[in-house]
Amino acid sequence: MPEPPLSIDEVMACLRQRWRATYDLQLVVRRRRLYLQVMWAYLEQQSFPMDLEAYRQHLGEVLDVVNRLGLAGEVRQWMGSTRDKPRLGKALSLPLEATGPEAETLIKEFLV
Repeated sequence: MPEPPLSIDEVMACLRQRWRATYDLQLVVRRRRLYLQVMWAYLEQQSFPMDLEAYRQHLGEVLDVVNRLGLAGEVRQWMGSTRDKPRLGKALSLPLEATGPEAETLIKEFLV
């Protein structure tokens, strides 16, 4: 049975509970592989380039990719269990490895 999709509110609550800050999430492509990165910048910083509304929209776009790849469960488990913490100059990185023919098509779409 597939995991329920990740929601914006769930991820924001997880980030705040885990690291006491609402860190930025980014999708990064390296060597034709897709990664989810928890960046060191966070919403509560004065210098953060997005307001709450823009952050929620951006997070929704990132989560749409994760959910469409069927990786909500893996991301949920990783965010709850990783021992690392984002810090200046060092993002946390999770390789997004979806399987199956549908996932292969989606990965190609996101790598364009």
